[in-house]
Amino acid sequence: MKKTTLISSTTLIALLNISGAALASGQIPDAVTDADFRNHRDGIVELGKNLMFDKILSGNRNTSCATCHHSLADTGDGLSLPVGEGGMGLGVTRNTGIGEDAIHERVPRNAPPVFNLSAHEFTALFHDGRVSANDEFPSGCETPAGIELPDNLENVLACQAMFPVTSPTEMAGQDDENEISMAAAAGDLVLVWELLAERLQDPANGYVDLFIKAFKDIKRESDITFAHAANAIAAFEGTNWRADNSPFDQYLRGDSNAMSMNAVVGMDLFYQGDSNGQACADCHSGKFQTDHSFHAIAMPQIGAGRGDDKDGHGDYGREQVTKEQSDRYKFRTPSLRNIALTAPYGHTGPYNTLRAVVEHHRDTMNAIKDYDQNQAVLPSRDDLDAMDFIVMDDNKRVKNIADASELLPFTYSDTDIDRIIDFLNALTDPGSIDLRSDTPMTVPSGIPVAE
Repeated sequence: MKKTTLISSTTLIALLNISGAALASGQIPDAVTDADFRNHRDGIVELGKNLMFDKILSGNRNTSCATCHHSLADTGDGLSLPVGEGGMGLGVTRNTGIGEDAIHERVPRNAPPVFNLSAHEFTALFHDGRVSANDEFPSGCETPAGIELPDNLENVLACQAMFPVTSPTEMAGQDDENEISMAAAAGDLVLVWELLAERLQDPANGYVDLFIKAFKDIKRESDITFAHAANAIAAFEGTNWRADNSPFDQYLRGDSNAMSMNAVVGMDLFYQGDSNGQACADCHSGKFQTDHSFHAIAMPQIGAGRGDDKDGHGDYGREQVTKEQSDRYKFRTPSLRNIALTAPYGHTGPYNTLRAVVEHHRDTMNAIKDYDQNQAVLPSRDDLDAMDFIVMDDNKRVKNIADASELLPFTYSDTDIDRIIDFLNALTDPGSIDLRSDTPMTVPSGIPVAE
């Protein structure tokens, strides 16, 4: 017979008082409310849903935004590094393609989840924050496109949606495969957006009436721009992939029974910190467990990254944007909402389990030195496999990444880690577990969604 461990009344009272102390400290955030989010019209959301899954937005009409951010993969793709233009299949079953159409390289960074990005506080996007809200620019955003970004974008999430279509590896296509890929290869982002708008303006592709219905400033097909499409995609992501009804949210809204006792203990450890006063919430703060800043935490580097080292490998992260060497190896603090659903973790997805990435944070310098490369989730191909761990097989480069880490070792015990993971699981919104209804069976262009 299984032995039952009883909790004394004194211990129970102490545990119940944990959250009170943490709340009183001011570290635990206020509950999320509707006021924290932008509102979007139903018509534009439905249009955005179709565009999200329609491969018409890729150069070769073979890749959609949802290829890397799919509702059946919890708004990601389940891979350490995405397989973009030229690949076949979905999620962890996606391969690297066949023959001349096969991918040339892996997408250099992990596909981040897309939950809650319609909240006003998300003002910097991509792992390096290269798209950020900035009213000094006509578009309202500071981006690699500078002043060439259209000025009719509604928010920073729409600004972000302008860029995957311009990437040869992600959606545009390679070299001279199509007119969009040629424009992308030449760095002519404006032409890429104009060519995609022409596709949407073509009545044969089924979108003209939907755009006219969704946007007051569109009266005829020639009024459609790719910025309108980006606004619609952002509206869909922001509306359908809002996730703020987790047990933790319910707890903050007054339901003291919403979280398990273990999760409450984990919450206190998360916010109050270890015996040295270092806490998870030092970076994972606020309503969505992110300070929206950039930190170096010695995350293993898989793949070529952005090619920052002399041999075309490596990824300097935030330094690419700011040009400041002090920002080398810093990446944006991710939100932890639905974190239990969104493995692999890290800017290159080196950790395939929640426990593994939490353990990394406990002792970053030793974690990167002892990293087990078998954790990476990557479809195999000999030439790609040979490049995946060039950085990690170089002791000097590993040391450089490790030495830049801002985190001191945590003194959390194994049991403490168990409780923190219990809390992280309590950040899962039950409404996000099954997102099948967000996947359209067909799209206006007629291009098959599933192939």
